[in-house]
Amino acid sequence: MKNLFSVDGKTAIVTGGSRGIGAMIARGFVENGAKTYITSRKADVCDAMAKELSQYGTCISMPADLSKMDGIDGFVKAFTEKESKLDILVNNAGATWGAPFEEFPESGWDKVMAINVKSIFFLTKALLPQIHEAAKGKDHASIINIGSVDGINVPAFDNYSYSASKAAVLHMTAVLAKKFIKDNITVNAIAPGPFESKMMAEFLNSFGDAVRASVPMGRIGEPSDVAGTSIYLASRAGAYVTGTTIPVDGGLVHCR
Repeated sequence: MKNLFSVDGKTAIVTGGSRGIGAMIARGFVENGAKTYITSRKADVCDAMAKELSQYGTCISMPADLSKMDGIDGFVKAFTEKESKLDILVNNAGATWGAPFEEFPESGWDKVMAINVKSIFFLTKALLPQIHEAAKGKDHASIINIGSVDGINVPAFDNYSYSASKAAVLHMTAVLAKKFIKDNITVNAIAPGPFESKMMAEFLNSFGDAVRASVPMGRIGEPSDVAGTSIYLASRAGAYVTGTTIPVDGGLVHCR
């Protein structure tokens, strides 16, 4: 029981780990002894966050555009040149797009689906040999997909491709969990509510009080909330949990 929540010595990837929820999760892993690789399309931003997190442990910047297949291929090639196994894959990188229904563009649909859904499937597929290698040990390998409460609830705003993509992520999580159920690989999803992030920044600046009031707990998420859930799923404590979605939302889904 003493080491039930330990991720010490594990190797992790957190996509979109240079800011927002991804950076919160990455810091949780780094501070608790996991060697953590973070990705971002913007190399300078990714490098800066890796440097910041490296004061707490081992964090390595590996920039990549995961919305494109050549970006996924390049990232996997760079990672596998350094590591033979992957204990934890956090598929967090994401995008959103807001526009009225009558004006919603094809580009806004395709961009969001490419990074939020397509990249999760093909990155996981490309890293499967390294995930299987980690799963040969006594500890399980863990895939954690970051969804959203907007993939469960009907959203209040015009983010059609985003909410559809996050619903797809949650269902794909269950499909992949069944696929890997016999392989010592767990696949789970986290559905965050409102957190401080670049994606939410403008909205929180304009409607922050209303957002907080809408959350049954009366606050937005803090780094420890999402980092703690991720550590639970990736550690021995979460080894018997697979195919599930955990709302980390202050009660938005079930307590309104």
